[in-house]
Amino acid sequence: MPYPIDEKLVIGVASSALFKLDQADSVFRSEGLAAYRKYQRDHQEDVLEKGIAFPFIRRILKFNTLFPEEHPVEVVLLSHNDPDTGQRVFHSIRHYKLDITRAAFTSGDSPFVYIPCYNVTLFLSANGEDVKNAGADGYAAGQVLESKATDDEDDSELRIAFDFDGVIADDSAELVYQVGGINKFYDSERKKALTPLPAGPLAPLLSQLAKLRALEDEREKADPGYKRFLHTSIITARSAPADARIVSTLRSWNVTVDKTFLLGGIDKGRILSVLKPHIFFDDQRPHLDASSPYTPSVHVPFGALND
Repeated sequence: MPYPIDEKLVIGVASSALFKLDQADSVFRSEGLAAYRKYQRDHQEDVLEKGIAFPFIRRILKFNTLFPEEHPVEVVLLSHNDPDTGQRVFHSIRHYKLDITRAAFTSGDSPFVYIPCYNVTLFLSANGEDVKNAGADGYAAGQVLESKATDDEDDSELRIAFDFDGVIADDSAELVYQVGGINKFYDSERKKALTPLPAGPLAPLLSQLAKLRALEDEREKADPGYKRFLHTSIITARSAPADARIVSTLRSWNVTVDKTFLLGGIDKGRILSVLKPHIFFDDQRPHLDASSPYTPSVHVPFGALND
């Protein structure tokens, strides 16, 4: 029988997001493809260092251990490598005991075109061009950015944080602010407080995470001593009264989150330095500049602000 990929939360990850490939990329840029292939083959047994998305990927895969019967998560490697040079990546995957068995090696072609083939809900890559092109084609994609954050491997939770406008919801409310200013934005949000916003690029991911929350809900009912693993948060520049539309939007999707932080323009880094999520998604680079010292950060290039 075919593998039921349509029933899974599927994360597509490029090798550039999962591992550090600085040295290999340097060889490719300075000496060309033949030298790169030789370098990767010569270093095939050398384990690659963990990349920006590694803490998130390692933890999201833990759901398959927590719920082995459902096996709700799939991670697929989508790589510019060819099958030969990709062997070093899979050697590193096996070294770290990551449950990743499916891949697309495209020999230099952009791998994002295979997103629908694997039912990918989110594509993560360090390649900004791939991410931008994937987003332009309507796929949920994010570029992982350099971060000084360190991962506590003994941390027994998975914390995922999102900006709201332009990430979870579309950017229509943000455009009101950009065109008319803060007063017009608040006036609009008061009038539309009960009107859900259209879905943004990562709304499907949040909905899939809600299914994982539901699995934990059932486990918690059966075992009151169960400690929840997944924690989701929204960190937004909105403030009251614009919070009501967040609630209306999430309710319309039957989705809840654990925490919401209404900052009203306060530096997001102040919250992220305490919350320490394992991944944070935002559509605006200034917010990501503030977040990257504290958390692996992902730029979601969506909407007019990223044209």
